[in-house]
Amino acid sequence: MVLWQLFVSYLKIGFFGFGGGYAMLSLIQNEVVVQHGWMTNAQFADIVAVSQITPGPIAINSATYVGYTVGLQTGHTWCGILGSVIATLAVCLPSLTLMMLVARFFLKLKGNRWVEGAMRGMRPVVIGMIAAAALLLIFPRSDNPDDLNFIDGWSWALFGAVFVGSWRKVNPILLICLSAAAGIGIYYLF
Repeated sequence: MVLWQLFVSYLKIGFFGFGGGYAMLSLIQNEVVVQHGWMTNAQFADIVAVSQITPGPIAINSATYVGYTVGLQTGHTWCGILGSVIATLAVCLPSLTLMMLVARFFLKLKGNRWVEGAMRGMRPVVIGMIAAAALLLIFPRSDNPDDLNFIDGWSWALFGAVFVGSWRKVNPILLICLSAAAGIGIYYLF
């Protein structure tokens, strides 16, 4: 039953998550944290962080991890592997199907002013979804202190420093390494 819920949840995410992984984050968080309670906001934030430093799209990385975690909660390690495969296939299935259909009709729709207008109209929606996902990660909807991602002033300071660094076009790999070193220094050594 849980694996079926996992499949349906990630099928919805794959079908309704337009705009890429960042735009999907709020939908993924709603399904995984709010609706089913498979993990906490803090665990979800960890998934987002790990997905940022691993190759591949965020939606697929999170589907694989959440599927494994949910499957593992139901029993054996093989259930975890099965859960990761189910969630990953479910999130990829809608886009694969839609792209096969769109590719068939692409040449007929190319240059159509209605299609181009719809694409221009989706841009602000995608930007809004990305902003909503960022706000949900910063300010989770939970009163549980374990779900907070920004636990103290140091968290906000690191966030601000990385934000300024990315705004000034500092190399992302350097930002990741410096953030990791600062986090280890602040939270484990002091």
